[in-house]
Amino acid sequence: MANVYMLEIVTPNQLFYSGEVEMVIVETVTGQEGFMAGHSWATKLLKSGVCYIREKGEKELRTIALSDGFIDVKKTVLIYADAAEWAEEIDIHRAEAAYERYSNWLESHDTSNATKAEEEERRVLRAKAGLSRAMSRLKVAGKVK
Repeated sequence: MANVYMLEIVTPNQLFYSGEVEMVIVETVTGQEGFMAGHSWATKLLKSGVCYIREKGEKELRTIALSDGFIDVKKTVLIYADAAEWAEEIDIHRAEAAYERYSNWLESHDTSNATKAEEEERRVLRAKAGLSRAMSRLKVAGKVK
């Protein structure tokens, strides 16, 4: 039997998940990283993406759409995220509409102009974050690879 550890995923609204897992894989700001029992202590920033967990004694990975947050790896692993959703909870039509809206908005705005106003920069960042969240939700829902 593989080594296991306690994983908790917390959002502002709820304790989303609590259970024993063998592994968790998350999207950090520097790329995808995996954590197993006995991993050295770490704290990493997370970006919106797909989180994979292998629960104790299971062969298949479960997927979760996570929005920005951070992971705190110690004996117990804690993930704090702005939002978390299982595939079956995702409103696919809403996620597809958000993806289209943010994608179209970004395509129609010149994001390379170094002289743009601060407000425009914030709007671009919000659109990119929304696009990333929508893509994560669609990946978890199995609508894109």
